[in-house]
Amino acid sequence: MFEKIITFSVRNKAVVAIGIAALVVWGLYSLQQLPIDAVPDITNNQVQVVTLSPALAPQEVERLITMPVELTMASIPGISEMRSMSRFGLSVVTIVFEDDVDVYWARAQVDQRLIEVQREIPQGAGTPILAPVTTGLGEIYQYTLRAKPGYESRYSLTELRTIQDWIVRRRLLGTQGIADISSFGGYLKQLEIALDPVRMRSAGISVDEIITAVDRNNANGGGAYIERRSDVQYIRTDGIVHSSEDVANIVVRSSSESTPLRIRDVAEVREGHAIRYGAMTRGSTIEAVGGIVLMLKGANSSQVIATVKSTIDEIQKTLPEGVIVEPFLDRTKLVSKAISTVSTNLIEGALIVIFVLVLMLGNLRAGFIVASVIPLAMLFAVSMMRVFGVSGNLMSLGALDFGLIVDGAVIIVESVLHALHMPGRKRHDDSQQTVLEASIGIRRSAAFGELIIMIVYIPILSLVGIEGKMFKPMAQTVIFAVAGAFILSTTYVPMMSALLLKQGIKTWTFADSIMSVIARAYRPARRFAMRSMRLALITTFSFFAVSIVVFMNMGGEFLPQLDEGDFAIEMRLMTGQNLSASI
Repeated sequence: MFEKIITFSVRNKAVVAIGIAALVVWGLYSLQQLPIDAVPDITNNQVQVVTLSPALAPQEVERLITMPVELTMASIPGISEMRSMSRFGLSVVTIVFEDDVDVYWARAQVDQRLIEVQREIPQGAGTPILAPVTTGLGEIYQYTLRAKPGYESRYSLTELRTIQDWIVRRRLLGTQGIADISSFGGYLKQLEIALDPVRMRSAGISVDEIITAVDRNNANGGGAYIERRSDVQYIRTDGIVHSSEDVANIVVRSSSESTPLRIRDVAEVREGHAIRYGAMTRGSTIEAVGGIVLMLKGANSSQVIATVKSTIDEIQKTLPEGVIVEPFLDRTKLVSKAISTVSTNLIEGALIVIFVLVLMLGNLRAGFIVASVIPLAMLFAVSMMRVFGVSGNLMSLGALDFGLIVDGAVIIVESVLHALHMPGRKRHDDSQQTVLEASIGIRRSAAFGELIIMIVYIPILSLVGIEGKMFKPMAQTVIFAVAGAFILSTTYVPMMSALLLKQGIKTWTFADSIMSVIARAYRPARRFAMRSMRLALITTFSFFAVSIVVFMNMGGEFLPQLDEGDFAIEMRLMTGQNLSASI
């Protein structure tokens, strides 16, 4: 097989050149489309059910909400585990599915069962909803919404929160790749009806009557229509309240014998805010309003952040005078620094490998042939990463070893140089035939080395769970790169060798001198090892035993340490802790 492929490649150079050009185009396009992130997303396949119930204590939340949700969801196929959290006014049930389950199918199954759960939860206790389709790495962008210096007195925390929820958040939700925007800080604006017990008692009005009156008088109604000549007039009633005055004028009780009793007669209607369980501060003691952008699961973080930034710039133009959106955590910095580190290491490693190749091969053209395999194999690997959905990150790209990639190409080019330098060869001999014979003769041996490298990484592909999500991209990228080098060494390298390496090609005397020194040092060491086999084996196994002991006592980290230079501090209040004092 190798003989036919190499022969075809050497004799049909144009076909191979077209294939290499197509690889370059495909690779560059894939490189632009490849999802780039700092680390692999190791979040498991999960769906969360969130229920807000401000009136219930943790024990009641667990009994009335969390347990019914867990029991109802337990029958969904493909669940690997289920966990929950019940706090004051909040229930969160996390349903973890197997990795091969489609997350949108899982959400559909959970959503269908929420209808049944709603029947079991007491009326008014809370409505369970699905959390956004995001992951642990979904918090890609955080910002504050504040007033510029000199405008602080014009905008209160309530107004800033209203701008955040009704302008900034709504505009960002239409951005491609965004799952949700979580708002933090400030006061959530509400209309409050402050009841006066004395006036209610004198009027004989109960709280239930006021609640019923507000519900009935806060709705629009539609009727039929009236035809008049060629026109038509639709009949409807406009009953939705628009201000505190509308609420104050709602009639609670009326009769023909007395004046209608309105809400303003027994209560004070005013603007207020919802009960809050947390706050957001900026600087030392200044309260602020902000938001966290949650990325859709599987989206390209770099592209999403770029889109968010452009959208923020557009939103800034529509905000009221004196209000600005100021980001304080941008994951682009982390991704850029991580990828910059990887890129620097890859470039430096490639330059070192190329320098050593040219130096040891002793010929610039031979070194160029081998060195050119590095970028081509990288483009092939990037293309396959995009096909198989592997993102470019610290684990996947950082695992590449250019020494492994050029292994087969070095062997073939060295064999060709040796064949062209063999005694008895003349300048007018057929160089192409010589290259063909040398490549075919050594290709099978070189292939074994490349196949062994790929086989070594195959067991990593069998990892599952968090380990699989972390280390599979590394194994896949190395296998793709070595596979690309394998194909190039069988087609591209023989073709370029036949094109550039001719009979009588010269190598540098300096390179020959280096190889002579290495050979002179190697021969006595080889003779000593052959004569003293027992000592050589004992020494080898002793070093192996020492290495095992050292390895067992080494420290270990599951994740590399990442330092992007940003601090995003989040504090949790102790049970019973005063929010105002904590702020």
